[in-house]
Amino acid sequence: MATRHEIPAALRKDEGKGASRRLRRSGKMPAIVYGAKLDPVSIELEHNATYLASHHEWFYSAILDLNLDGTTQKVLLRDLQRHPFKPQLLHIDFQRVSENEAIRIRVPLHFLNQEKSNAGKTSGVVVTHELNDVEISCLPKDLPEFLEVDLGNLEVGGIIHLSALVLPAGVTIPELKLGKEHDVAVAIAKEIKEEVEATPAAEAEVVAPGAAAPAAAAGAPAKGAAPAAKGAAPAKDEKKK
Repeated sequence: MATRHEIPAALRKDEGKGASRRLRRSGKMPAIVYGAKLDPVSIELEHNATYLASHHEWFYSAILDLNLDGTTQKVLLRDLQRHPFKPQLLHIDFQRVSENEAIRIRVPLHFLNQEKSNAGKTSGVVVTHELNDVEISCLPKDLPEFLEVDLGNLEVGGIIHLSALVLPAGVTIPELKLGKEHDVAVAIAKEIKEEVEATPAAEAEVVAPGAAAPAAAAGAPAKGAAPAAKGAAPAKDEKKK
């Protein structure tokens, strides 16, 4: 059975943007609760307590006990608005749940025994988690706060698909009913191969053995040629007649 998580709340007396700003300045925050064939109700929450709760995984995937002025309602978090840069929550939407109606909600995946698997023990192998959560359908009483993915038998090159997850009683994954193409990978063990980049060819041409080296510049002596004698007279172009 999932742990109970209580969220204190009170009815809001004033509504509108101005009332919401005043509420936030007083250390509280606006919210709304709707669903279960009842009218929507505007409520207010203690900001700091709700902000701390928002750091927990269960806040997004568990059924919450909304204590509204002494009356408890079972609700799910459906929307949360945050300030763009301040550590502040601006507004929350809660949906009431009925005990006899199935709900659809995303729950987190917890990966277990990765370091004990052959893939996890093999050097040069990386195990990637392709999904971090998955949408399930179940009655509220059967809702798990998370699903476990056992990687203990994962081999090098192995893949764990969505259909391989062990689900609690009463829990289904609606996506799997849409066909095999929706049976996506949850975890993959990939072998990392080092790719050696080819050394770029030298810009200068390689001279074959025995071939004459090109002159570096016009009129320059060939490499290895003896320098002209110091003070030697230049050669005559033609003999005097």
